[in-house]
Amino acid sequence: MQVTETLSEGLKRELKVVIPAKDMEAQLNVRLADAKDKVRINGFRPGKVPVSHLKKMHGKSIMAELVNEIVRERPSQILSDRGEKSATQPSVSMTEDEAEADKILNAEIDFEFTLAYEVIPAIELKPTSGIKVTREVVEVAEDEVNEQILKIAESARSYETKKGKAAEGDRVTMNYLGKVDGEAFDGGAAEDAELVIGSNRFIPGFEDQLVGVKAGDEKVITVTFPTEYPAANLAGKEATFDITVKDVAAAAELEINDDLASKLGLESADKLKEIVRGQIEGQYGNVTRQKVKRQILDQLDEMYKFDAPQGLVDAEFENIWRQINTDLAQSGKTFADEDTTEEEARAEYTKLAERRVRLGLVLSEIGEKAGVEVTEEEMQRALYAQLQQFPGQQKEILDFFRNTPGASASLRAPIFEEKVIDKLLSEVDVTDKTVSKEELMADDEDDASEKPKKAASKKKAAAKADDAAEGEDAAPKKKAAPKKKAAEDSAE
Repeated sequence: MQVTETLSEGLKRELKVVIPAKDMEAQLNVRLADAKDKVRINGFRPGKVPVSHLKKMHGKSIMAELVNEIVRERPSQILSDRGEKSATQPSVSMTEDEAEADKILNAEIDFEFTLAYEVIPAIELKPTSGIKVTREVVEVAEDEVNEQILKIAESARSYETKKGKAAEGDRVTMNYLGKVDGEAFDGGAAEDAELVIGSNRFIPGFEDQLVGVKAGDEKVITVTFPTEYPAANLAGKEATFDITVKDVAAAAELEINDDLASKLGLESADKLKEIVRGQIEGQYGNVTRQKVKRQILDQLDEMYKFDAPQGLVDAEFENIWRQINTDLAQSGKTFADEDTTEEEARAEYTKLAERRVRLGLVLSEIGEKAGVEVTEEEMQRALYAQLQQFPGQQKEILDFFRNTPGASASLRAPIFEEKVIDKLLSEVDVTDKTVSKEELMADDEDDASEKPKKAASKKKAAAKADDAAEGEDAAPKKKAAPKKKAAEDSAE
């Protein structure tokens, strides 16, 4: 096999690979000899088929298998021999001339193909001792724990029927029928619907008009659907709801005690507080970690400046761009609505893609040199987390990861990255700083972690680059008119 470099331009490489016809024929003969004892051909006893006859009948198909095998396996061997790593799967080009291809299958001419790829640039790691980060820490107050417990306890709150008029905080049980222009609309009716006044579950103005009603009252409530309401036939429309009040109930007092804990499935109030405190600390801890991670990535970005493989950048950009356009489509907005243009947005997100790829390569090199590995147990946990996100689709998810080449990498990559960040945190200079929860969660104008409202803003690009795996903050989505509660805004 002869390998000749025909292009070396930046990270781009192109190789011409030639395997002499005599070598191809020699490999074919080996396979024919092996097949002679296995094939069954009428008129010949097992193992007695002449190789020449076998070659005439099956030579081309066996040679085609050999060609496919070479194209599949030799590129990695060639790159390994050259001490190179390809950023993406190398592109293989062969002759498209049928007559020439036929001659290759007959071992009449040399088998030639071309490999085109981009190399992963060599990265010389630099000392991490100069990296300094500030880790913001929030001390969770007892009042905050109790406040959170009371919010959770709302689901377990009991109500007792009252004879008086409904007030803020009372639960009203009612039948209602919604109409637009005097006509009932789909999903606008319900029976025995329960609504706590002040919960803001229904569209604006609805709950306010329930204040003062009592059991047995009949009333017509007039409201206007928000202009951004998802159901186009209702958005911005004035609607009336014929209400029949069936019951008014007052909320019982909530106390943090063992009885409340028991209603929530726990053995004691102390255990309830312990769990809630742990949840709050975990939430703050996630924000703290992301801020620290961004500080590390910012400094790594300053330390390492090199050209990233264009193929990886293009692929990353396409992922980002697809999500941006999906977000715009779902919100019904355009780039102009976000005070930018498509051209400006493309430029910003191209920079973002370049940064992501470059930092990804740096983290990969750091992890490889440090011997960071992702265990099978960690992969199984990640797969289990995926299955939990898609209830009822477990089989499809499992089939996808089993049968899709490279799919497991999407599980491995974030785990590997977080383990590399852990490794860096053990090496860099970390200063703890106690802050309030408001300071921890605040959006700083100069902080790349800011989640701006502009879909194509520079700060959003920076935030995305720093934490590709973190979900974007988004305005709560309102559901289209539910079948049972069309007037109700989604509380989810």
